[in-house]
Amino acid sequence: MLRRNSSLIWLAAAFAAGMITDAGIADALAQSPPLTGSAAFGDWRSDKPGISRLIKPEDLPKPGATPSAANRSRVVARPASAILQVPAGFKIELFAEGLSGPRQMRVAPNGDVFIAETRSGRIRILRAADGATRPTTNEIYASGLDGPFGMAFYPGGNDPKWIYVANNDSVVRFPYKAGDLRASSKPETIVAGLPHNGGHSTRDIAFSLDGKRMMISVGSRSNDAEGMNKAPEGWIDNHPLGASWGSETDRADVLTFDPDGKRLGVFATGIRNCVGLAVHPVTGDLYCSTNERDGLGDNLVPDYVTRVREGAFYGWPWFYIGDNEDPGHRGERTDLKGKITIPDVLLQAHSASLGMTFYDGNQFPAEYSGDGFAAEHGSWNRSKRTGYKVIRIRMKDGVPTGEYQDFVTGFVVDDSDVWGRPVGVAVAHDGALLVSEDANGTIWRISH
Repeated sequence: MLRRNSSLIWLAAAFAAGMITDAGIADALAQSPPLTGSAAFGDWRSDKPGISRLIKPEDLPKPGATPSAANRSRVVARPASAILQVPAGFKIELFAEGLSGPRQMRVAPNGDVFIAETRSGRIRILRAADGATRPTTNEIYASGLDGPFGMAFYPGGNDPKWIYVANNDSVVRFPYKAGDLRASSKPETIVAGLPHNGGHSTRDIAFSLDGKRMMISVGSRSNDAEGMNKAPEGWIDNHPLGASWGSETDRADVLTFDPDGKRLGVFATGIRNCVGLAVHPVTGDLYCSTNERDGLGDNLVPDYVTRVREGAFYGWPWFYIGDNEDPGHRGERTDLKGKITIPDVLLQAHSASLGMTFYDGNQFPAEYSGDGFAAEHGSWNRSKRTGYKVIRIRMKDGVPTGEYQDFVTGFVVDDSDVWGRPVGVAVAHDGALLVSEDANGTIWRISH
């Protein structure tokens, strides 16, 4: 095991240094068993398309095994020599540039790409003419929004009537017909008063396959429920399993509503910051791409991508990855032990997993069909940088295997500098994969 892991790490490092370029070795990397144990934690220097990792709960270190690090990256202009790397047989090229912090993306049935420029409070549309690999139309669809992030077309299918936008504090919708380049009216507020008093500000949105339920992700206000204090009398017995209270009420949750905004309840709890929501197009399972807590060391707590089970509790803030008790909350909620749902796919800690999607196009090889892709925005709370890449979530018969694979790398310049921070992933109308990054305001197109 150690010899195999060491060989894979050496191959990845050799690729990164330009020592090896043979496509046959790249293929060998893609076919090799995943890195496991401590080797799976790694850092940006060992990242390379085709390298796979399988992190298991039993492999996690103890809290404080390493000091908690503050190691923020410095964003620099994209170097002329920067080359993004993708697996053999794929091609990556610039799709758009000069955007204002592009974040989440959604593709309309007619192929228009809707992009949330969150800090600018607007939604932009990019349209590429048939056969074009760069946009031929670039328009602002709506502006004056409050931190827009998630978007969804409703109802599903080829003729949606609405586009929903998840703001920091609300969910709004605009009437929509295919080909619209600008909103035809002011936004209609569907859900008002989402928790928004500080903390994690992104809200994502997804509809169940039958269109009856709308799911909204709301991240925690704090890192680790600092200052939440004791639960009000009767709270625990009268709220969902693991529901938090006080300033964390309805936070670290996925909430559920009907399409007209009537609240149906809390779908799942204890998910510290479910940034990316996605519904598997075949199984209908809801997934979260999740940022876990900081401050427990380089390799705790793993971020994750997981199916979200209705009524499930995922641990935050009292536990993590099963019955591992958070040292800052020791003894506070022993009643929850044995009731925590373990996520499906554990990722390198502090990767900052953001947007995600499932591949439902017809351009990539057949083995990619139904697999997930997630954007890793990159670490700040880790002594050796990780993330800053796009990963592939491996599936078998519609179920995650627990393994994930580097798919796009090359956003890191060195131990101090990065030029790209991936945020959104979306499948274009022609089956290419689009990736947004908000550091230099670009979108990239991966084709096969």
